[in-house]
Amino acid sequence: MVNTAFLAGAALLAAVTTGLTLWPLWRSGKRGIWATLVGTLVVATLGLYQWLGTPAALQPQASATAPQTIEDGIAQLQSVLQQNPERMDGWVLLARSQLEVGKVADAAESYQRAVKLAPDEPGLLVEAAQTRAQAAPDFLFDDTAAQWLQHARSLAPDNERAIWLIGIVQRQRGQNDDAARTWESLLPKLEPAAAAALQEQIDIARGRATTESSSAAPTTTAGSANAITVTVTLAPSLAARAASGKDTVFVIARVPGGPPMPVAVERHPVRGMPLTVTLDDADGPMPTQKLSALKEVEVFARLSASGKAMRQEGDVDSAPVRVSLPAETPLEITLGQP
Repeated sequence: MVNTAFLAGAALLAAVTTGLTLWPLWRSGKRGIWATLVGTLVVATLGLYQWLGTPAALQPQASATAPQTIEDGIAQLQSVLQQNPERMDGWVLLARSQLEVGKVADAAESYQRAVKLAPDEPGLLVEAAQTRAQAAPDFLFDDTAAQWLQHARSLAPDNERAIWLIGIVQRQRGQNDDAARTWESLLPKLEPAAAAALQEQIDIARGRATTESSSAAPTTTAGSANAITVTVTLAPSLAARAASGKDTVFVIARVPGGPPMPVAVERHPVRGMPLTVTLDDADGPMPTQKLSALKEVEVFARLSASGKAMRQEGDVDSAPVRVSLPAETPLEITLGQP
């Protein structure tokens, strides 16, 4: 029998988690894509229950006990896939479920297994690419993720998510004209509000200031508006750890009380300490969430052993500092300071 508490909790967790991950799409007006992704993950969670709760989904000798929590379901599904590694649908379900509980790196690996089994599924390629970027240092799309997106678009030229993300890849790599052309192909497919939001991104990609930016600050480019200069030093207590030279330092700006996705982030080796950086729109992993458009951010530094921007066990974070924008003075942060 279906566990009502599990289903309710699963739906809520899916909505909350997906909302955080895809907040930039909602803010930019692309609510259609946002809603589609939320729905996909809610269905995935319920599918996890049904897939494992149905005896036919398991081997004849296996237990058909339905999972009581998402974590139970993930563990059972992993066990099933050890015996049936050719089940592409199982790997996709595992990846979506891992995403919901915050295991982004595990989800990226599960998606990669699914892509190997079904390399010509456009929807799968897009999901896998997006998750791979979410799990990567700096939240950037690497060559593999970019290739998956291009292949998805070659298979499904009208896939809006593929087109949108390809434009983000191009913006991240400084291919601004290409990004503008990519996104322009989306404009006829969007509702007026979403099209206007996307047109703003196209204008920024081409280096053209919007009318509002031009009138408000004619001598300031969109990329440099609200830039923050940050100097990061290490407390003496971290000197021995830093001496190994293996750790990475991230300087991160995010929306106070908002989603965990940074609005600007820079990555540097610890051997370069002390470090002075300038965070601006060029450091944004998602061009839809611009530092230049904000009035306040929360800035902190992270010493990471894994080299990943997302917090891992053993990482050291500085105390976050709220900064009103534009910042009037440089910010000083000490990692390891109580």
